Amino acid sequence: MPDTTRNLALPFILPAQAQKHVTHNEALQRLDALVQLVVAGTSSSPPTAPEEGEIHWVVEPESGLWTGHAGQLALFQDSVWVFMTPRIGWHALFLDEQRLRIFDGTEWIVPPLAEEARFERLGIAADADGFNRLSLSSPAALFNHAGDSHRLAINKAGTADTASMIFQSNWQGRAEMGLAGEDRFSLKVNGDLTGWRQAVSVTPEGYVRHDQRPLARAALAATTLTPTAGSFTGFDDLHLSGGDMSLGVPLASGHGRPLVVAASGYYLLSLCVSAVSTSTHTVHVSRNGSADIASHVGGAGTSSTVALVWLDAGDTLALRHQGTIQYQFGYGKTELSLAFL
Repeated sequence: MPDTTRNLALPFILPAQAQKHVTHNEALQRLDALVQLVVAGTSSSPPTAPEEGEIHWVVEPESGLWTGHAGQLALFQDSVWVFMTPRIGWHALFLDEQRLRIFDGTEWIVPPLAEEARFERLGIAADADGFNRLSLSSPAALFNHAGDSHRLAINKAGTADTASMIFQSNWQGRAEMGLAGEDRFSLKVNGDLTGWRQAVSVTPEGYVRHDQRPLARAALAATTLTPTAGSFTGFDDLHLSGGDMSLGVPLASGHGRPLVVAASGYYLLSLCVSAVSTSTHTVHVSRNGSADIASHVGGAGTSSTVALVWLDAGDTLALRHQGTIQYQFGYGKTELSLAFL
């Protein structure tokens, strides 16, 4: 019969043994150390002032009183170091890490996660809560294929609900894409001055809409007018308007207001002119009252010209007339159309 137990190496009280209490107390002390095993930390040298019952995991290069005991547990008991060799499957709480570990025969490893599990909340380097049940804090996240394709599904209960992705800057929502309260796919953005706006949407049929695209169809109120040479005419009405296009302050001529450009970029410009007089006329599209960016030369009747131009946000557009010709103004007559590309 061996002198110790198989798993914990607890000493047996042997027949006819003197001072049986010594063996019994030694077994109790070992049980006290190994049952609910708590390891203070991992080290290669003894601490300077250990407490009674303190346990350490000894690693190379060991030194001092721990020399030759790498791969063992060092227990400070009765003012001396007692060494114990762990067995596969032992569990221990490592206080310095606040982590439970399992001995695999060589090292103390973190218990692996189950292959199948259900969690009500999961935080990865972050705290999950009742609303954000999955929370991740990381420089990046990778969703990889398992042999061929990979798809990420975001499902909602019904048409009026939302299935979307929100992009934030300093915890403030700046963009959202997905099915937001409808079954159209949309891209929304949030500006400090404008608030949330839908920039692009795609219908279930595949039609694409640019909801905030700057565009305008501008004209004076319906009238027949003969502007003086070199004078400007503007616009009274925006028959079509989008993307914050607007009309400015009244022109000095008293004929309408200039069109104010909302955003910088390339624009497709179309000038339609309806002349009553039969003589040749010239009408310029003037930017900021100083630069002609498109010109139209024509005769009696309705004709038009198209130009591709660059405009800056805040530019104003008006019509500058060369010569003295009578024009028809109004919707479908003399008017200016502009669309952001």
